[in-house]
Amino acid sequence: MGIIVANLFLTLDGVYQAPGGREEDREGGFSFGGWQLPVSDEEAEAAIEAEIGRIDALLLGRKTYDIFAAYWPRQSGEIAGTLNRVPKFVVSGSLADPAWASTRVLPDAAAAGRLREEYGQVHLFGSGVLIRSLLAAGVLDRLHLWLYPVTLGEGKRLFDTGTIPATFRLAEPARSFPKGAVSLVYEPTGGVETQDMPGAQAAG
Repeated sequence: MGIIVANLFLTLDGVYQAPGGREEDREGGFSFGGWQLPVSDEEAEAAIEAEIGRIDALLLGRKTYDIFAAYWPRQSGEIAGTLNRVPKFVVSGSLADPAWASTRVLPDAAAAGRLREEYGQVHLFGSGVLIRSLLAAGVLDRLHLWLYPVTLGEGKRLFDTGTIPATFRLAEPARSFPKGAVSLVYEPTGGVETQDMPGAQAAG
């Protein structure tokens, strides 16, 4: 049985929109496209490249798929080679004829979960809406957050109103990089428990 791993480049205030370029995603009037590179470094980039090298299949939401499909087929190098080579899956209710080679369309998160029966490591990048759907369906195995030391105050956030309450455990030791980015790998463990701090009731 394989695993589904969501990789997300995230700011300190939870924004994942358009890390890679100014014109990547201007939805909502977003003005900080390309925020990732200035707070990244060679060590962090090497770690991301190593993560991409583990991919057996690529899973994307529709918005991220359109961004990737317009960019990666025109690129060269190891990352482009991997992304162009592996089977690709996009969850969409409207895409009928995907142009990126080796792409199949899936109807929903439950169908995406069944990819674990065919592939060892299924990875997502971006695709915040799909990540929330996978978590709600109970089919996301790992959430790999690449957290960068920058706040934006606007943009798409991973966890917003309507997020499913959940608890996670740190699945690998946290790793930090020279410019302050941190790699955090979590696994969902179930629902949320609550408990009073010692003395909290007496203090109230």
